[in-house]
Amino acid sequence: MYISTRAAVVRNLATAITNGAITLTLLLIAPLGLAAVVGNTFFVTVASFFVGVFADMVVSWLSISPSRQNRFSAPHFDNDLSHTQRSSEIQKRIY
Repeated sequence: MYISTRAAVVRNLATAITNGAITLTLLLIAPLGLAAVVGNTFFVTVASFFVGVFADMVVSWLSISPSRQNRFSAPHFDNDLSHTQRSSEIQKRIY
């Protein structure tokens, strides 16, 4: 699934604002000072946004195409190859 950066930011903002509104509602019911309510709501909103961004980065990392994954994997050699043949194979792959 492909999602643009702009759409991801809008989704993360919507999630953060929703979580902040729910937190604000719950904290206004509790007998806390106004500064504690506002501060906690702000921190929940900011944390929700960054958790969404982090989750997007994890999903992006996990959805790397197989061709890009193979490029970073170690080369496999047959056990029959001599040391010089392996060296030349490695040099061919590097250059």
